[in-house]
Amino acid sequence: MIRVTELSKKYGGVTVLNIASLEIPKGQAFGLVGNNGAGKTTFFNLVLDLIKPTTGNVINNEIQVNKSEDWKPFTSAFMDESFLIGYLTPEEYFYFIGELRGMNKADIDAFLGQFEEIFNGEILNKKKYLRDLSKGNQKKVGIIAALIGHPEVIVLDEPFANLDPTTQIRLKKLLKDLTAASNATILISSHDLGHVTEVCDRIVVLEKGEIVKDLQTSAETLQELETYFSV
Repeated sequence: MIRVTELSKKYGGVTVLNIASLEIPKGQAFGLVGNNGAGKTTFFNLVLDLIKPTTGNVINNEIQVNKSEDWKPFTSAFMDESFLIGYLTPEEYFYFIGELRGMNKADIDAFLGQFEEIFNGEILNKKKYLRDLSKGNQKKVGIIAALIGHPEVIVLDEPFANLDPTTQIRLKKLLKDLTAASNATILISSHDLGHVTEVCDRIVVLEKGEIVKDLQTSAETLQELETYFSV
């Protein structure tokens, strides 16, 4: 589904990402971990054509992302609050995204009904603008909006940060159910090794912009990661 070749990004002569080759097959829940500055967000920004590569390319379903926009209809993402429109209410934002995805208000209302537990009575019908919500509730809106329209590729940067423990548990179940039911390809970055190993089929470790581990998730993966990062 996603193929990376000779991908690099430099700022002021400093290489922050350098990946010779990486393939993420359709339907995989792919986890990306690493310390601050490892290149996780840079990689996702390149996948989403938010920044231009210094060398190489990203192919999404046979489409080079920085040469065509044809990948956008089947790809969604939530990176941070900058993806939101602060002067809209959550409902207005959901309807806006839904319209982009070819869904009407009734479709969106039906879609949102399945997330009542995650919203926990704090999102809908509160007459609040997105900018006035807590960081955690903004993240809930962004993640759920990224699921609108049944995208084939979903990119989530630090989805568990700023969420309370109950919502983290519900989100993990949601993401696992999503990959099982829809065969969506999900890319997740996280500092929480426990969450990412629980959700993802495969985990790649970045260090100083380079891949240092590529693991198929097993019962031993969390221990292996904890050992690696504790050295």
